[in-house]
Amino acid sequence: MRGLRTAAVVMLAIDAVVCLIASIIDVERAALIQRIIDDEPVEIEEIKASDALYAASGLLELAVYFVTAVMFLIWLYRARINAELLSPWPHRRSRPWVIWGWIVPIISLWFPKQIVDDIWASSQPGVLARSRDLASAPRSGLIWAWWLAWVFSLWIGQVSARLFRKADELPELKQAAQMDIFLNFATIVAAILAIAVVLSITRHQENHRLTAMSPWQPHPPM
Repeated sequence: MRGLRTAAVVMLAIDAVVCLIASIIDVERAALIQRIIDDEPVEIEEIKASDALYAASGLLELAVYFVTAVMFLIWLYRARINAELLSPWPHRRSRPWVIWGWIVPIISLWFPKQIVDDIWASSQPGVLARSRDLASAPRSGLIWAWWLAWVFSLWIGQVSARLFRKADELPELKQAAQMDIFLNFATIVAAILAIAVVLSITRHQENHRLTAMSPWQPHPPM
């Protein structure tokens, strides 16, 4: 789990950094558009450079987001397998939903959280002893915060995409760039909370592993 944890955390951190850089580009683009609206002198080369930088940042965001999603899902699938070994009860969703739950429309709004909830409850020490099944197990405030941030970023992303598609005039292009800033901020918050979720679940699963190994062999160095 530690190798997958590191890979997922590194990609989530890179995703947050790329979003921060994209936000800076969005701020500069919005400022440039405002200068044009105010009839200030703007060189055509500056406009072309802004367009190229804006497009490049969008492609970079998309590429990093895809790699991050893949690494997170690989970590999540491994964590789910471990959680099944730790839980005396069946998880509420079968293994294929660990992947498909993020893709299928409507279902993606609650299946992934249920899956992570069950993994967290199975991994946390003492949680299952206070529950009659995984559905009634206590919920994590951290997972709630991460999930709400994630859903909010999805909503902001849809709004931003609609604004960009309909943007024909300069004020609309400026509004689309500003909405991108909000989207990037929501994504950064969701990525930071996702890092905390990955670290928390991995730490508890590793503690279970070390406890199972003791005292038969010495603990490996952390």
